[in-house]
Amino acid sequence: MVLRIKEKFERKFGDEIRFLKGLIDKPKSVGAIVPTSGYTARRMASVINPHSGLPVLELGPGTGVITKAILGRGISPEKLYSIEYSSDFYQHLVEQFKGVNFIHGDAFDLDETLKHLDGQKFDAVISGIPLLNFPMHMRVSLLEQLLDRLPEGRPVVQFSYGPISPIAAKPDRYVIQHFDFVMRNIPPAQIWLYRRA
Repeated sequence: MVLRIKEKFERKFGDEIRFLKGLIDKPKSVGAIVPTSGYTARRMASVINPHSGLPVLELGPGTGVITKAILGRGISPEKLYSIEYSSDFYQHLVEQFKGVNFIHGDAFDLDETLKHLDGQKFDAVISGIPLLNFPMHMRVSLLEQLLDRLPEGRPVVQFSYGPISPIAAKPDRYVIQHFDFVMRNIPPAQIWLYRRA
């Protein structure tokens, strides 16, 4: 009886427990006190074009809330590449989402992390990385690397808890668009789109 209750509890709150463990173990790699809401994840995934024929790149999937939304948008698992830095989250994701191309690696070192894809282009990048935890030069460099992997006009989608874009404006290099302000997230989240100028 006790074992059954424990199993039910773990099934219901497993992601939250895993998220809190990640927050305690590696606070810099986790950006909030609770996982991203399903609504925020679906808003982010809404910019994907499921008919482009190109795969999607996800950064920082964490507990998999955004991964689930991307798949729900109509992207088949084999067309999703997802980079996760935390080994605990990575193991959980591989077990949870069969067929998705999870990569245990560093999104800030894309040349190394994606070297096996040999210049693959993506329809969009959906990022859950807590950018505010990193210095601005790293954020700008990451964005530039991501934009190089997208066809012209396709977006990098990023959410943040700050009131302004987490990446500094460089109008000659990329365009910043405020996409949404999501109150149904704890804390409320801003969603930003970045495209080549």
